[in-house]
Amino acid sequence: MSCFQLDNVSYRYDKSPVLTGIDLRLEPGEILGLFGHNGAGKTTSIKLILGLMSPEQGTVSVLGGQAGDPEVTQHIGYLPENVMFYPQLTGREILRHFTRLKGADLRQVPDLLEQVGLSDAMDARTKTYSKGMRQRLGLAQALLGKPRLLMLDEPTVGLDPVATADLYRLLRTLRNEGTGIVLCSHVLPGVEPYIDRAAILTGGALQAAGDLTALRRQANMPVTLSLEPAHDVSALERAIDRAGRFNGLLVKADSGRLRVDVQPREKMPLLQALFASGELADVSIHQPSLEDIYVHFIGSGGLAHRGGKS
Repeated sequence: MSCFQLDNVSYRYDKSPVLTGIDLRLEPGEILGLFGHNGAGKTTSIKLILGLMSPEQGTVSVLGGQAGDPEVTQHIGYLPENVMFYPQLTGREILRHFTRLKGADLRQVPDLLEQVGLSDAMDARTKTYSKGMRQRLGLAQALLGKPRLLMLDEPTVGLDPVATADLYRLLRTLRNEGTGIVLCSHVLPGVEPYIDRAAILTGGALQAAGDLTALRRQANMPVTLSLEPAHDVSALERAIDRAGRFNGLLVKADSGRLRVDVQPREKMPLLQALFASGELADVSIHQPSLEDIYVHFIGSGGLAHRGGKS
C-alpha cells in the first residue's frame, strides 16, 4: 500500500492553474525529495495530501484511504516551513498539547524531546527558544505517534550543521523502519545524499520524477571527466585530438589535469581511446548533481514563476 498516490491531479486558485495533471506516489520506506521554485505547486500538493483541500480533477489516496479522513490523518506527521508556538508555554507543555490533539501516548513526550535535542530546555518557555530550537520542537511534534507518512517542509531552516546531520540520521532510521518521507528543500546539495527519488515541479507541472540515475539519463547532461596525464597535459590533449570524433569538446586545464565534458554515451569510448594511447594515468568522473539536474529541468521557470502561490 502506497503512502500516497496522486493520479492526474489538478487544482486552481481562482482561475489560475496551480497544479496540472500531477501523477505522483510515495512508497513505505522511501524518502522523496519534492523540489520546485516558489509557486511551483509544492505547498498545494502537500495540502492536498493532508486533506486540507480537495483536487478539482483527479484522485488523492493516502495510506489506502481518503485524504483528510481522521483515521488516515492520525498516521501523518507534518512540519511546516514556518513553525509557531504559544510563547508562554514550555516545550513539554506544547508537545503534550499536540499529543492530546493527536490522541497519541503522552509517555512518548520526554523521549521525543530528548531525541530532537531539547531535553535540557523542555521546561523553558518557548519565547526563550532560538529559531533552531523551535524547529526541533516542530520536528518532535511531527514525530508524534510514529507516523507512517512524514512530510517536512524546509526542515533544516535554523538548524546548525550538527543538528542538520542529526536530523538526516533520524530520517534514515525512520525510513529503514518503513516510514514514507516527503522532504521539501531549496538546499539541494544538502539533501542529495539522503533522498531515494526526486520530483521536480515547475509552473504546477511535474517536469521529472525518479532516482538520480534515472533523472541523469532523462536529462542526458554531460559528464565531466577529470583526467590526469601520464606524461604532460600537451601529450594528453594531442591524444584527445587523435580520438577524432571527440574534437570540439570543452577542455579545461585544472591544476595539471584536464577537465573534459562528454555526453554519457561518449564517456567509455573516449576513456578507452585515452588509456590505449598510454597518455592517461588516472581519471575522476563527476556526474551531474541534483542541483544541476534541477536547473536543467526547470530552465527559466524559477524566475518566470517567482513569487507565485505554491
